[in-house]
Amino acid sequence: MSEPLRIAIVGCGGMGGGHAIAIASGSGNAEWNSNDVASQRIGAQDTDISKKLVLAGTYDIAEERQEWARERGYHTYGSFEEILADETVDAVLIATPNHLHHDEAIAAMRAGKDVLCEKPVMITSEELLDVLAVAKETGKVFYPRQNRRWDKDYRIIKKIYDEKLVGDVFNVECKIMGSRGIPGDWRGVKAYGGGMMLDWGVHIIDRLLIMVPEKVKRVFCSCTHVTNKECDDGFKLHLTFESGLTAVLEVGTCHFVPSPIWTIYGNYGSARVDNWECEGVMMRLTDWSDKDTKPILAGAGLTKTMAPRLENSVDELSLPEVEFDNNELYSNFVDTCRGEAEQIVTGEQAVRVLRLMEAAFASDAAGKIVEFE
Repeated sequence: MSEPLRIAIVGCGGMGGGHAIAIASGSGNAEWNSNDVASQRIGAQDTDISKKLVLAGTYDIAEERQEWARERGYHTYGSFEEILADETVDAVLIATPNHLHHDEAIAAMRAGKDVLCEKPVMITSEELLDVLAVAKETGKVFYPRQNRRWDKDYRIIKKIYDEKLVGDVFNVECKIMGSRGIPGDWRGVKAYGGGMMLDWGVHIIDRLLIMVPEKVKRVFCSCTHVTNKECDDGFKLHLTFESGLTAVLEVGTCHFVPSPIWTIYGNYGSARVDNWECEGVMMRLTDWSDKDTKPILAGAGLTKTMAPRLENSVDELSLPEVEFDNNELYSNFVDTCRGEAEQIVTGEQAVRVLRLMEAAFASDAAGKIVEFE
């Protein structure tokens, strides 16, 4: 077996600290500010990260984060340049504020290191094209950490879509709602790549584009600025695919009642995932006609169209079970660096996500639909 890849982390705040724990514990679980993670959310099918990755050390400009790492027994570097000069370091994990990713990724690859980069990998698609050109020039791996493709809620919805468990899907909705505004750090500063489109939008757009293998024809977006005038603290994004399938992706940080995370609609049923615990339901049609339905009183008038279906015309089912390797991204990064596998999350996919986000911002600024692909 090959020796584990030695990886150093630059930026040891919330995300970087989580990576440090995930790698050092061997669990792959990036849970911030905890050491007791080895047994949490780790299934029998998950890769043992300790056999593939070793934490060489961390670096952060904030002394309190350096001390945090030292208290946990991690080696700390005195600078980013010290990481690059360490010949025992095979790869660099970039978890700094978004505006720093471009220069750090290029410097790391030119120093002979492979790169695993937190999302959004860059602020603009042009920046990412620069970085991918350097990856090709140096022969080093640049790997976007668009990791929420492995979230259970998404895997459930993707299984429903792929296997047509509610028939041919015509609409998908994803809503990520919080009530604390933009996190009170650099994420609220536009120059640093702040805002919720770049924070959460990158994830839900990436997941949808992987699930629906079609071109996106039209984009319409409206951003909110309830708690922050400089950066978007939420958005509602409408997408129309070439087949006519539509999607509504929404992120909010000023919402105080829960909404389902996912709702998916097909011509023979519907399903929803209510929360991160993946509670929910799937309803599948058994009889379209439902001729014995009686009208109901809806507000001031009667309606048969909106009356609930009779029990014998629809089945209420549990959401499907899904199994997957929670640590597949870490594992695939290592295998890619060794030349043993192709990247699952590619630079080209990340470029497409960034370009769609740029189209969303253009739509918001113009207040109109933007043609995309």
